[in-house]
Amino acid sequence: MALPYFVEGEFVLQTDMIDPERHDNIDLYIPKSGGPFPAVIFQCGGPLPEDADWNDPRDWQVYRSYGSLLAANGIVAATVKLPLYEGAHYPRAAKGLAQAVDFVRADERVDGDRVGLWFWCAGGPLSSNWLRSSPPWLRVLAFTYPLLGSPEGVSLPDGFEPAEALAEAEHLPPLLLGRAGLEAPGVARTVETFVAAAEKHQAPLQIIDVATGFHGYDIVNHADKKIGNPPPDAVRPDFATSLEESRAAVHKAVDFVAKALA
Repeated sequence: MALPYFVEGEFVLQTDMIDPERHDNIDLYIPKSGGPFPAVIFQCGGPLPEDADWNDPRDWQVYRSYGSLLAANGIVAATVKLPLYEGAHYPRAAKGLAQAVDFVRADERVDGDRVGLWFWCAGGPLSSNWLRSSPPWLRVLAFTYPLLGSPEGVSLPDGFEPAEALAEAEHLPPLLLGRAGLEAPGVARTVETFVAAAEKHQAPLQIIDVATGFHGYDIVNHADKKIGNPPPDAVRPDFATSLEESRAAVHKAVDFVAKALA
């Protein structure tokens, strides 16, 4: 049986891979020398099937590549496996994420006053607590093709609507949104709601628009000549154009995060 595209797909950038340190449910990518370093904790989406043998995003090439890329830029990257197997698990996953943040900040190689969080896909709702209450050491919140609210016909647990959290925020770090121009409609609506809330509340939101990007625009399947996960009836953009735009979006996102942590 073929693995899902987000498990077996390649990262859009050629990256010199490094081996992470594994600490229970957290992988750490450590820059080679110097320090203490700023750090970014990844939340890699979900919910994932609990019994699937591929449900640990720390092992997916895309996040191993992001971790290696950030380490090459002098940033400790942490990928986390959280117990997020269905929508009702968001509250316990949020506790696990907070524990992971504490673990990373306590590492002697990390500058605990320069930390960021980066959310992909359905990890987006886990940003809500951090939007609602951002401590001074939280220097950036980044999102890449995120789900940012309840999709049509589905209700997230109370407290996990990022747009509502923006309305309660007293202080926000810089926010970065990587937005797929060809996103699935249900996900795109949640992003539109979030962007409207950010404008209303004058949140410091920077958007990277990826016009040719489907959901998963940082993952490439060369065999099928596609970037990300196009819906069955989607018209695929030119592969070379899409690859170039996706690569540029990743570079811009990494640069933004690095500058926010400087």
